[in-house]
Amino acid sequence: MPKSILMEKTGFLPTLMFLLPFSTFRAILSTNSPNIPTDQSTLLAFKSHITHDPHNFLATNWSSSTSVCNWIGVTCGSRHHRVIALNLSSMDLTGTIPSQLGNLSFLASLNIHHNSFHGSLPFELTNLHRLEYLNFGNNSFNGEIPSWFGYFTDFKACFCRVTTSAVSYHLLWAICQNWNN
Repeated sequence: MPKSILMEKTGFLPTLMFLLPFSTFRAILSTNSPNIPTDQSTLLAFKSHITHDPHNFLATNWSSSTSVCNWIGVTCGSRHHRVIALNLSSMDLTGTIPSQLGNLSFLASLNIHHNSFHGSLPFELTNLHRLEYLNFGNNSFNGEIPSWFGYFTDFKACFCRVTTSAVSYHLLWAICQNWNN
């Protein structure tokens, strides 16, 4: 077989050898991260409970076409590639906290302070066993202190600056202060 014909038939080989490691890495990453779809659907449910996003932070960035690990305000762990931190502080968001947020089983830090979240905190947040840091101050939550709030025994920091006059949330602020001492 002449050399030029052999080169034409094997010309795809260097390209294939170049692309093969990338597709293999992607396959390995997706098999090691089976719960990324869970984290993605949880955060998309959270996004659907946002009724006002004046700066379009979530509207333009939180999309199923990109990895949750690249979304604004989301941090994923390097070991399991799961959501470990959610920082949506000072984004001027308005909405409620959905029960699905309790599905972020690797979440260690939740910071939603200085927004306009309202309603009550869902019981499903008790599923966040790794939660160490919580800041939901300067929002408009209402209702009684959730009875399950005492389940979080591993807090390293809890910031609950409450601006409402509701006695129950002043007590919640006192509970957070006790955790911080």
